[in-house]
Amino acid sequence: MPSSQALVAGLYAGGPELEVGSVQDGAVVQLCAVDGSPLVSLEAPLLVHVPGEAERLLGDGISAPPTPYWWTEIRASTALPEGAPLAGSVAGRLTVLLGGTVWPPGVATTDVVETRAPEGAHPASGEAQLAVDVLTGSTAVVLADRPVIALNAWLSEVLRTVTAGGLALQIVTPPHVRLSLPLRSALTGAPNRWVVQDPGCGYYDGLSGAVLHWQDGTFTPVRDESGEASVAQAFAGATPTTERQLCVAFRVLHEQVTDDLVLGRALGAAWTALTGTAPAGWGTAEPVNLPWSTGQLTDLARDRSPEPTHLLAVGQPGRPALATHRITRTGNGVAEDVTLTLGYSEDEQPPLDAIEPLARTLADEHGLVSMLASLRRARRDLTVPPHFEAPPVPLSFTLGAPDVRRVGLEHARRPPLDLRPAELGSALHYPLGDGTDAQAWTVLQQLAEHLNVSPGN
Repeated sequence: MPSSQALVAGLYAGGPELEVGSVQDGAVVQLCAVDGSPLVSLEAPLLVHVPGEAERLLGDGISAPPTPYWWTEIRASTALPEGAPLAGSVAGRLTVLLGGTVWPPGVATTDVVETRAPEGAHPASGEAQLAVDVLTGSTAVVLADRPVIALNAWLSEVLRTVTAGGLALQIVTPPHVRLSLPLRSALTGAPNRWVVQDPGCGYYDGLSGAVLHWQDGTFTPVRDESGEASVAQAFAGATPTTERQLCVAFRVLHEQVTDDLVLGRALGAAWTALTGTAPAGWGTAEPVNLPWSTGQLTDLARDRSPEPTHLLAVGQPGRPALATHRITRTGNGVAEDVTLTLGYSEDEQPPLDAIEPLARTLADEHGLVSMLASLRRARRDLTVPPHFEAPPVPLSFTLGAPDVRRVGLEHARRPPLDLRPAELGSALHYPLGDGTDAQAWTVLQQLAEHLNVSPGN
């Protein structure tokens, strides 16, 4: 593990006049000019036990060491010119002392970087400031350029801080950049945005395609005289992929909360049913670093209770699979909300025949509330490109025993539609199609209205 002496040597790349602060309970160290202006963010090292994480986030061309290995991220702020050379010098000094590899290649040095406080600046007091590239009264802007922008510890802290402050987070990237699924989920919904800088139109929203411009300290859609926003050609004109993603979203509820309650078993059961193996690892940010352990994630959730716990899980490198896992205390127990996504090439067949047996297992053994399975055309590697991807098409919806009792079995059995559910003990499983007909969304909406439930649960 990188020792405190090695970290000190790296921090002295900027000389003794730098101020050092920390955020996220010490998980991120910030090097700041004497006035508190953040220059570099250095994440606490993670011991990565999960194979394939470096390749998933940096690309197959890298040479990752065998697991376990230590991983840290050093990020330069572009707000001050000393940021980038200082980050390179910190990285270079750490590798001289400890060995290892710096990505991207060629940025590491051992130079001492002269840092000067702005004229008239005074020493800062208190916690380090938020290290973003642009900060206005409404928006924090982060500039990023790497193959995949992931929800790492630093970016998680930025998102938490700006949300608590009522600000928007807007990440600006070149058009070749993709997002990880966890980050895409975190950015869903205004005012947060993924802003893509395109040579053709200037800027556009990488998730909606809306052409953007910088106005009043934030990126907002360009609107015509009628108030309509336009869609960038770079977003709308991409050729659809032939790869597919299977998504299974479900909620389970543990009404009996005892000391021997173990969480994560429902996610493990779903993973095994759809891939034949258990999850490879879990963690609270990317890269996912810990070997899969229901006991350890239960301990973490118990320590954080009554606050919710947000977790991630990944699979083996040969089968792209990633899950978000949210654990919350409710008025009648502990709920686990899971969204598991798996990637398939054109030549691979998603295991659609495993979905109904999985629903039965979750209903019989794990307290299933509801489950929605869907299929979409999207990248096998589960990353999100900055162009249009067709929305998922529902495959099936399962209503767990608690809501079947609430709705009434006879009523739930007979929706005003040309479909009949399969009875899975006390649960009902409604097949909606094979994932190719978007009309299944209309059927699902009518079914949800009949059952008086939200299919997103």
